[in-house]
Amino acid sequence: MNKEIKEKIIQVCDEKIAKKGDNVGLSFYAFFKNKNDNPKLLMEVATWWIETHQLDHFEKAVKIKQMIKA
Repeated sequence: MNKEIKEKIIQVCDEKIAKKGDNVGLSFYAFFKNKNDNPKLLMEVATWWIETHQLDHFEKAVKIKQMIKA
């Protein structure tokens, strides 16, 4: 994934954690607008989430942030 989407994922995770605490879960859709304006990037993140890491639909924001930073 490119640097911009990684930064966006970390930003969204930080916002969700700040609002709802360390236990908050999210899906990869949380990083995109309701209107799918970048299907290629959406599929790239979905592939990372589903195929590469075999994550559940909802995962803890803390976990995702940690994985992106690694």
